[in-house]
Amino acid sequence: MNKKRIVIALGGNALGDTLPEQMAAVKITSKAIADLIEEGHEVVVSHGNGPQVGMINNAMAALSRENPNQPNTPLSVCVAMSQAYIGYDLQNALREELRNRGHYDIPVVTMVTQVRVNPDDPAFENPSKPIGHFMTKEQADISAEKYGYIMKEDAGRGYRRVVASPRPIEIVESDAIRTLVESGNIVIAGGGGGIPVTLQGNHLKGASAVIDKDFASCLMAQELDADYLIILTAVEKVAINFGKPDVKWLSEITVDEAKKYMDEGHFAPGSMLPKVQAAVQFASSKPGRTALITLLEKAKDGIEGKTGTIIRQ
Repeated sequence: MNKKRIVIALGGNALGDTLPEQMAAVKITSKAIADLIEEGHEVVVSHGNGPQVGMINNAMAALSRENPNQPNTPLSVCVAMSQAYIGYDLQNALREELRNRGHYDIPVVTMVTQVRVNPDDPAFENPSKPIGHFMTKEQADISAEKYGYIMKEDAGRGYRRVVASPRPIEIVESDAIRTLVESGNIVIAGGGGGIPVTLQGNHLKGASAVIDKDFASCLMAQELDADYLIILTAVEKVAINFGKPDVKWLSEITVDEAKKYMDEGHFAPGSMLPKVQAAVQFASSKPGRTALITLLEKAKDGIEGKTGTIIRQ
């Protein structure tokens, strides 16, 4: 197989919800990533941070309550913390997995990644991105009153804090990421969708937002001139009529077919829809680019065309 440059966007299920869960999850995740590296591909790994950034944000909020001299920690700083914490676990586990397979000369590195957004993005007027853990109605009301959080009910599973989710327009460190990839490093970058920043003169100012990791991964894949964007999720293939008797699992679709299915409302907002949108955006950005949506453990099979949903022009 020809060597490909691949950006892998890990879903939340690849990381777990707690510190011990994450420690166990990244070991399984690393096996799937190492499978692709062993095929000779250049690999960049991005990941979500929903539970982790919520956990960090809650911890920092508790600190500011305990110590009046400790100001509240900006969400952008919490995202940076989550990048380093998740990156540490991932690069540690991936390095170990590669060494277990006899690969001692493949460096793994985490890049703290800023992602520029437009300060006038309408998302800032309509916060919609859930972060942190699920709460009861009572807990949500307390959080809204005490901390000014905007709380929304999330798909019947409880209440979560929501923040703005602006579209990414630039991966600030893309040149550095490309240099690392081209010199043989496995790079973990764009964690949690990147640290959201807005440009003010020469200053990049942190924004109170969380960028969708699938859109950030799509932009990063374009800026790195990747061949493949693999979006890993909780199902093996994308479906239309999901949850209905006439469900149809999709193996390979064109960009136009994917757009038609989106227009018909087949994909749930905040769930499969952004994944398909990101896949379509990447696949249509340049001839020869391919997007794949599948399960973590099926990533290698998906690249070989054996499973998953492939989206091409």
